[in-house]
Amino acid sequence: MSTSPRFPGFDGLMTLSRREGVDIRPTLLRVLTDLYVQAGAHSSDEERQFVELATRLIDQVDDATRAAVRARLAIYPGAPVLILEQLGLRPSGSDEPASLVRDVPARPPSAGTEPADTQPSMQSTLAMQPKDAAEIHDMFFRANGRERAAILHNLGETPLKPSPRIPETRAARAIETLEMAAFASDVESFAIELGESLILPARMAAQVVDDAGGEPLACAARALGMPSAVFQRILLFLKPEMGSSVQTVYRLSRLYDNLSERSALIMLAAWRGSVMATSRAKHRPMLYDDERQRARGAALPVRSEVQPGAATVARTGTDGSRR
Repeated sequence: MSTSPRFPGFDGLMTLSRREGVDIRPTLLRVLTDLYVQAGAHSSDEERQFVELATRLIDQVDDATRAAVRARLAIYPGAPVLILEQLGLRPSGSDEPASLVRDVPARPPSAGTEPADTQPSMQSTLAMQPKDAAEIHDMFFRANGRERAAILHNLGETPLKPSPRIPETRAARAIETLEMAAFASDVESFAIELGESLILPARMAAQVVDDAGGEPLACAARALGMPSAVFQRILLFLKPEMGSSVQTVYRLSRLYDNLSERSALIMLAAWRGSVMATSRAKHRPMLYDDERQRARGAALPVRSEVQPGAATVARTGTDGSRR
């Protein structure tokens, strides 16, 4: 089978996976899935090849790899139905995003594994790695309004671990401050307070507030437990271009009423994790021994074995003889 340009180099990877003693199937499935979700749409040929490759690998990889792929495809709009069913996901309707099937296992448990009722629930055990969080963050901000709604709808059904709830007292104080800033149309103060209350850097908080679609703002408000009426008032007063559009206010209000706290907290975890990924990329040494070289450069200068004044000066007499 020839591969599509969307999946370059997989002929060689498949050959490597067949070599005795080399099991590259988990890595292959992860990379294949990453490449697939990077594009917003696929041709019929690309989808067919993804299904052919993925269906052969899903039942041959470990549970951790399968869970990671399941989480990635669960928030991807338009994932192939056959793959969703094989992963224990199924469409809830013809126009609705996929939902997690909790009562049907993706595959029978293998010998030596614990029964399903004794295994810990995946709802709170699959913590996002910074790289995965950054990918979810980028995917969400690149998506259009309909795709964002589908992503948020599915986040609550994924086994990703959400951020802890904001303490009730702190959230109530933040909601009051945010509403006052919205009444004054003070976008800068609003973003500062939002970042402090959600423990987000100023850059990320500004991205949430400045987003033209408004879906990130809805996530942030739901993560704080903001009442729906307060969120609607913020939409009306914070930014004139948003508050003057009846359609925008109605759309975001409806999205907010259907948005679960779990989905918002998982998105908050993705925002925080993406910040960690960016920080690691900025501060990563270029070479493996950069830290050692810097330590050498910072070492104290070597003192001379002969100190000033310690050397003996030879004296000569008037006749030129040494004394």
